[in-house]
Amino acid sequence: MPAKQPPLILVDGSSYLFRAYHALPPLTNSKGKPTGAVYGVLNMLKKLLKDYEPEQIAVVFDPKGKTFRHEMYPEYKANRAAMPDELREQIPPLFDAIKALGLPLVIEDGVEADDVIGTLAVRMSKEGKDVLISTGDKDMAQLVNAQVTLVNTMTDKKMDIAGVKEKFGVAPDQIIDYLALMGDTSDNVPGIPKVGPKTAAKWINEYGSLDGVIENAEQIKGKVGENLREHIETLSLSRELVTIKCDLDLDLSSEDLTPKAEDKAVLAELYAELEFKRWLAEVHDVGAIIQEQKENHYQTILTKKDFETWLAKLKKAKYFAFDTETTSLNAMEAELVGISVSVKSGEAAYIPMAHSYLGAPKQLDREWVLSQLKPLLTDPK
Repeated sequence: MPAKQPPLILVDGSSYLFRAYHALPPLTNSKGKPTGAVYGVLNMLKKLLKDYEPEQIAVVFDPKGKTFRHEMYPEYKANRAAMPDELREQIPPLFDAIKALGLPLVIEDGVEADDVIGTLAVRMSKEGKDVLISTGDKDMAQLVNAQVTLVNTMTDKKMDIAGVKEKFGVAPDQIIDYLALMGDTSDNVPGIPKVGPKTAAKWINEYGSLDGVIENAEQIKGKVGENLREHIETLSLSRELVTIKCDLDLDLSSEDLTPKAEDKAVLAELYAELEFKRWLAEVHDVGAIIQEQKENHYQTILTKKDFETWLAKLKKAKYFAFDTETTSLNAMEAELVGISVSVKSGEAAYIPMAHSYLGAPKQLDREWVLSQLKPLLTDPK
């Protein structure tokens, strides 16, 4: 039996850009330029590349300006605040880094990233290709089928057909109707007032579809039934707004979705400017880093047992060095996220405590770590 081909990876870049911005502390370089969202998205992309080694991939972002949904409904997304300046200024270096990594970057005017992803997912799955969509957007659940799966890279959780049913209480081909009933406050999509996930799923399962709910509107009792009948005319529009367009005329070939070799010179320049030191070192000399790791003894401390082992080393050592990792070089703004310790050259450990980047491991409690280190660091002897 031939080996199973890796899936086409479709990355919802816009979704992860905002999630990384809100999930990470306000990281900056020494010049005060924000870097956290760039770091978060790139870290997620690197994880996807490592985990799946895709032969085809596309990183898709929303375009500037309005889309066909605004023409359909001028109030679409009208309640959204403007993008913060500290996020907006991270987009150019992020796009430069994605392209320097050799990854296809796709932005189509007039449509959203969801529509590009939906079109590619349908096209490639019809050609027999498995598709993995990396997103945190619930709307994408409507695309799931036997060959299309979702993965939330922030939690490492995958969602197939059974997963959609378990999470939402309806099948993937019922998600559009489910979303139309609820509406979406973040996109300003109208729904039926007081209809949440449980009620929407109950109605869809009871009446089979949105059309079935509309046909049986008179049978639904109580205030929520009154709300349905009062706002029933909005449901057709809501259904159109939440439907991902899967038939775009995209000028993208299989070759266009094939990753290319990294441009290490550009990456080095970007990482240096953003002060992503570990990635900069990897770009400069991967082989040297591997050799250094073999010759030296560096450890990341994630368990109390390992911490206590190192604490004992520190107590026995005549001298030791320590350094702090913070979110900023500005002492008034900096928050502690980790501590490095070393007892001699080539033997050191790093204790992460408050890293929240995409895929970050479970870390020791910061207050507990500090309480354990305090007697040692405050001992005048």
